[in-house]
Amino acid sequence: MLYADRLSAGRALGSELTHLRGDRPLVLGLPRGGVPVAAAVREVIGGDLDILLVRKLGVPWQPELAAGAIGEQGIRVVNADVMRQTGLDAARLDAIEAAERAELERRRVLWRGDIPPIPLRGRTVVIVDDGIATGASVVVACRVARAQEPHRLVVAVPVSAPEALPRIRGEADEVICAQAPMALAGVGGAYRDFHQLADSEVTELLRPDAR
Repeated sequence: MLYADRLSAGRALGSELTHLRGDRPLVLGLPRGGVPVAAAVREVIGGDLDILLVRKLGVPWQPELAAGAIGEQGIRVVNADVMRQTGLDAARLDAIEAAERAELERRRVLWRGDIPPIPLRGRTVVIVDDGIATGASVVVACRVARAQEPHRLVVAVPVSAPEALPRIRGEADEVICAQAPMALAGVGGAYRDFHQLADSEVTELLRPDAR
């Protein structure tokens, strides 16, 4: 199945999450691409919408390949297999992390400002992205969320590389993945429209009256 865009993917994904409607879920999109998917999921299952800030540590000569990821509260996950396969060394990874932490802070100021995030404690939390390639970003997102003591932690994505799913299942209470094709040639291959979202598009989806 080829999704028209992230919103249509989110609506399709939401139809697989209707068992959560009675839980007043907190749906967290991973910016940027996960936010429209999360907004569409929330349209279907209700609850609240917010973001969870994480950053992928991409291999410099292959940026879509994650050597790790970072999140708020200083959390960091390293993909040892990717480090070994690419020959990326620890010093280079530290430099990449410094740049990504600066971008994470920029996004926090842009999309949150002085408004605190919605508390996760005691909630059914649904982490949503537009897809999973290596799983590094979603693993970090799960650990950031878990530290805030949600009642239940769910990961939901429209598409994933099958080899990444066992890693995610070890972090979440439930994983919903609509498609896991054996020959996934990048998450964007599951979409007709997979454009790079602008900051303004995320800002619009997160407006209080849009939520």
